[in-house]
Amino acid sequence: MGPTLLRAAIRAALLAQIVQGSLLDFESVQLESKHAAANPAVRFAQRDESALVFGQSPPPETECRAFPGSDDWPSDNDWRSFNQTLGGALLKPLPPAAACYVGPNYDAAKCRFLVTNATNNHFYLDDPVTVLTQWPQGNTCPPALNATGTCTQGGFPVYVVNATSVKHVQLAVNFARNNNIRLIIKNTGHDFGGRSVGAGSLSIWTHHLKEFQFLQRYTKGNYSGMAAQFGSGLETWELFNYMYQYGNLTIAAAGVLTVGGNGGWFASGGHGNVASFYGLGADQALEIHVVTADGRFLVASPEENEDLFFALRGGGGSTYGVVTSIVVKVYPPINLVRATLSIACRPPADTNTRAPFAPVNSGTFYVNDTALFWKALGVYFRFKRTIVDGRGTDWEYLYPLAASPVPTNGTLVPVNGTIPGNGTVPGNSSSIGTLGFTYRVGITFPNRTVDQVATLLAPLYASFAAVPGLGHITLRRADIQSTPYSGPASVTSLTALPASPLSATRYRSRLFPRANWATDPVFESTMAAIRSAVEDGRYIFHGLSIGPTAAIAGYPGRTAAVNPAWREAVLHAILITSQPAGLTAQAARDEEARIQAYMRVWRAVSPGAGAYMNEADPGEPDWQQAFYGANYPRLLAIKRRRDPWGVFWAQTTVGSDAWEVRTFDGYPRSQNGRLCRVEQVGKTTPAAGAAA
Repeated sequence: MGPTLLRAAIRAALLAQIVQGSLLDFESVQLESKHAAANPAVRFAQRDESALVFGQSPPPETECRAFPGSDDWPSDNDWRSFNQTLGGALLKPLPPAAACYVGPNYDAAKCRFLVTNATNNHFYLDDPVTVLTQWPQGNTCPPALNATGTCTQGGFPVYVVNATSVKHVQLAVNFARNNNIRLIIKNTGHDFGGRSVGAGSLSIWTHHLKEFQFLQRYTKGNYSGMAAQFGSGLETWELFNYMYQYGNLTIAAAGVLTVGGNGGWFASGGHGNVASFYGLGADQALEIHVVTADGRFLVASPEENEDLFFALRGGGGSTYGVVTSIVVKVYPPINLVRATLSIACRPPADTNTRAPFAPVNSGTFYVNDTALFWKALGVYFRFKRTIVDGRGTDWEYLYPLAASPVPTNGTLVPVNGTIPGNGTVPGNSSSIGTLGFTYRVGITFPNRTVDQVATLLAPLYASFAAVPGLGHITLRRADIQSTPYSGPASVTSLTALPASPLSATRYRSRLFPRANWATDPVFESTMAAIRSAVEDGRYIFHGLSIGPTAAIAGYPGRTAAVNPAWREAVLHAILITSQPAGLTAQAARDEEARIQAYMRVWRAVSPGAGAYMNEADPGEPDWQQAFYGANYPRLLAIKRRRDPWGVFWAQTTVGSDAWEVRTFDGYPRSQNGRLCRVEQVGKTTPAAGAAA
């Protein structure tokens, strides 16, 4: 054996030892090369291990992915054979709401359950195709009593592999690659950008990869301490139960308990209540187990497959492989101290003691003047930098309450007779009518006492008192509560939690950096931009103050592919809209144009900043910079090396601009269409509609 092959053999042996030393049970079931070689449909891709060159099999030259009805779509016998290879794990599920439509799948009782009770239990989270945000799927089968029209698969996958082992994942990746099939990855369906759906696709459903193990002593690279390993199907509420079970331990986790514990949340950064204290979810990873585009099962760590270890920690999901488990840092028990604040503005015409709009808690402070209300918000928003510098976070909602409803049909609301332009702050619109607002925020500090938090917040309330008309906004000890991070108070249930309701939610967002707090003029421009989007645009504002700096990320998080904009962030700001069923493609495009007028103002006051891809607009202009910043060129090189076939694709992921979804109805950003190469758009192909 020559020196090159000897080094390759040693490398492979070391890799095998590393993998074998930390496998979860479902990871020990893997696809063997001899079995894959016997079946061309599921063979591994070629690679030259000695030269460390991956993907020697040439990418297919076809213009589009195979699609039901196309000549290259596998036959029914091919799918049956594939299912046999999987041991029966292949599903062909219909949209759940097919039960509401006249036809062979009609079921009145099931339909009634979907409409009235499905969001009160775990049904949608446990469904193999459902995503909680429906518009990317095409809204082709919404649940409704007495539904009219037809129900179609739309952007939902045609087939789903119910993965319960690494072997299942490997088989799915190989089958999709070898048959030129679009591949998607789904866990719980918490997806605002259409990355968990795709027409004519095969889906890898990781929802049942739920194992967990606590590692009392773990060493990797420069880290030595407690760690935990868990599968990519574990939900956050399940993760909290494990933390509690092992002694109120602390693992950085998502703020929404039904979000997956790693997966897409982790892949793009992942924030939660301890993000300013311990860093983002991606900052916690010490070792990542992943099936790559060639079908191999690898370990990525500071010592092995370093390129993947960099990319998988914040470089976007559905891009470099299918993560099966991660090993993360574990910290000692901590508590969370949370203070709440609620401010409301009554319309001037309303003289009632209690404003007749959205419910607010009994501790709400009322302000009767719109200008004074925004002064109050300016006082609080100015304090956000102090919150993140104190290693705290906040979670806020600001609702505009207008005499006329927010348009949902794409209508552009003129601002002083014009549509707001690039870089300009729109003025007040006379067409809106009398406005009211409610603002609610929870401020969270890890590992502090109630007295410490009261002292930290005292300057905020002194600033309120210094503004005439705001002296009644005072700090009350009853609004400050302390709970264990992972103790009984934070563990809502030891059983499955209810899902979020199905929605038509659409996010647009921006990570405002600390530079926006550096001077009074810049801060005032920032507040004017936010005010204009809420008051004139009538969009719901959702914000989170988070400061996961590189210093807080520590080792090895500070060298991760996390969007650099996070490291300078003070405010993750989001505008929320609804993109309901029945909205025409043109109306959707009009609404995109309308909200982008306000988003251009946000970008203008935060030049060079970015956005958090998991809660952002899939139509974000210059998304490569916004979602990945200076990391994009390096990530693109890793993508091309590890996945030259483009096996893993989702919109706004690294390298995704080489492909596009040709939607059947022209609906922007929808995944209800065939996936095709961008550079060959001009070629003649069979009509996509005929393949449906």
